[in-house]
Amino acid sequence: MTHLPRFVCTAVFAVSSLLPRASAIVDPQVEAAVQSVYPALVRIHVVFEEGGAGRMQKGRASGSGTIISSEGHILTNHHVAGRATRITVRLADRQEVRATLVGTDALADLAVLKIDKQDLRNPEAPLPVAKFGDSARLRVGDVVLAMGSPAGLSQSVTQGIVANTEMIAPGGALRLDGEIVGELVRWIGHDAVIFPGNSGGPLVNLSGEIVGVNEVGIGSLGGAIPSNLAKKVLDELIATGKVRRSWIGMNPQPLLKSSDAKAGVLVGGVINGAPADTAGMKAGDIVTRCNGVEIAASRAPEDIPVFNRILLESQVGAEIVLEGVRDKNPMIWKVTTAEREPAEPREKELLSWGITVRDLTALAAKELLRADNKAVVVQSLRPGGAAAASKPSIRDGDLILAVDGKPTPDLASLVAVSQEITAGKTKPVPVLVAYEHDGCNFLTVVKIGPEPDVDKPGIAKKAWIGIDTQVISADLAEALGIAGSKGVRITRVYPATQAEKIGLQIGDLVLKLDGKVIPASRPEEADVFESLIRQYRIGTEVALAVRRDKQDLVVKVPLEKGHEGTVDLASHECKTLEFNSRDLGQEDRVARKLPDDFKGVLVTAITPAGWAALGKLATGDILLSVDGKPVDSIETLKSVLAELEKNTRSPVVMFVRRGITSRYIELEPTW
Repeated sequence: MTHLPRFVCTAVFAVSSLLPRASAIVDPQVEAAVQSVYPALVRIHVVFEEGGAGRMQKGRASGSGTIISSEGHILTNHHVAGRATRITVRLADRQEVRATLVGTDALADLAVLKIDKQDLRNPEAPLPVAKFGDSARLRVGDVVLAMGSPAGLSQSVTQGIVANTEMIAPGGALRLDGEIVGELVRWIGHDAVIFPGNSGGPLVNLSGEIVGVNEVGIGSLGGAIPSNLAKKVLDELIATGKVRRSWIGMNPQPLLKSSDAKAGVLVGGVINGAPADTAGMKAGDIVTRCNGVEIAASRAPEDIPVFNRILLESQVGAEIVLEGVRDKNPMIWKVTTAEREPAEPREKELLSWGITVRDLTALAAKELLRADNKAVVVQSLRPGGAAAASKPSIRDGDLILAVDGKPTPDLASLVAVSQEITAGKTKPVPVLVAYEHDGCNFLTVVKIGPEPDVDKPGIAKKAWIGIDTQVISADLAEALGIAGSKGVRITRVYPATQAEKIGLQIGDLVLKLDGKVIPASRPEEADVFESLIRQYRIGTEVALAVRRDKQDLVVKVPLEKGHEGTVDLASHECKTLEFNSRDLGQEDRVARKLPDDFKGVLVTAITPAGWAALGKLATGDILLSVDGKPVDSIETLKSVLAELEKNTRSPVVMFVRRGITSRYIELEPTW
């Protein structure tokens, strides 16, 4: 059975730990190695965003990292913190500090953070710093230590040996933000136990040096990014915030089994118009040297990252000289490299459209057989959103070409046009959108802009008797000693109603209305009694034939105006914090036994993976205040939220009643 790789970050909350204590049975060399790196080990907790269902969905994750500079730089994985909008770091001495993302590199799965030293108890105190070792010196069988925070728990150390120094993902199918994991990295395989949460933590040799960055688990083995690669990426991210790599548009693959070549890689294909194509390279060529460096014979997928790294690390825009053979004839190709684009540029949410979108890369445009990449890719749609509701409807993967007659060659231009169209508008604006689907050019109309609260038509008030009831079924009638009778049983009497004032009680059996049998004897006839009452005018007095404890009574009740149903109550959808709420109604107050003067609004829905969900706001919570400002109605809430959005306050503190107690909830939106 093949074990697929798994990234080893987690979303489990952490608890604190102490540094490991010295023990008489601990190997002194192991203890020294641990103490060299362990103080620099950190736990990382992030809030992250990624596009899905037409919005930027939020989540929490945790992982590990290592302080590698006195300025507070931390090395971790891209899949831990590369999409983070908020980062908190807990040091080995339990200090918790904020951190920012310095730079990230999806292809190498590495990211660099920097802590805010002002959050430290003593900002002037020196930080513990770990040092790098030479990963090229590792050999199978070497003892290594894996450090990190498995399952988001306190820092830990496990011991194992190096099992493989050239490990890649089986099949090369593991992707991260569109990048093929293993195209650049050959992992150090080891059996020091790691679990989700160890991602980004250091792999350490017995000299107390970082020789790898733990990234994945494959079966019982862990996979670590070699420190020599990590150090190079780290330095570039600190210097410039990103990693620039070269690209020539050539697909290398291992030599065919039938090949008798003693060196090199096979050119599997060349992209039309790419630098390799311009230089005259063709499928079937064998490249044996690059800028004078001999390429060892590539006989397996594990050999390809070695060649890829030579190309990727070449200077962007420089001429490289490739030597090789074609049909056993020697060849030389002079190739001017281009800058390698990210496989998937970062997506952005267009709230008024109900979509997430990203730029179309030049390579993706070629794959779509397009002449250029002047378009914006629809990454996902919100069901029922403006784009999804257009006819014909825009779909995932479609390309937006122009809006209102204005070309949208990139994401920035689409955002600008959308803002220009919707500026100052209070209602959605229908705009003509040109888009491409499966190579065909379509036109549609999308209504973009603010979606105003819908004014719900008032429902005419009907007569109401101030009680809730259940049907007296045939079985229930027999059990109650009134076999064959029809009618309803009172299950609730609303306070301060005419029903309460004249003395109706829970358990009363109502058998007749104004002398006529109430024709209800099956559960599906639950609305019969209420329908009969609604046919009367408000203020009419009705006579109820009631059985109470084997006593027959006739009770006269004046009918009153029905209380507001939930559909009548004011409601609001907060799109930015991603939750719905409405005013409290009489039924809510009775069901929750709330006094009449109790103020608040009821949370009715939480958008999955939204800011409210992330902060643990829950459906059924009663929102009492926001940032200390009382919320007594939907109108008040809308005013408070508008002020928050205007000032981009974060975190937002909500005080809610949940069940029989109350609690504070912190939402941390990136406005």
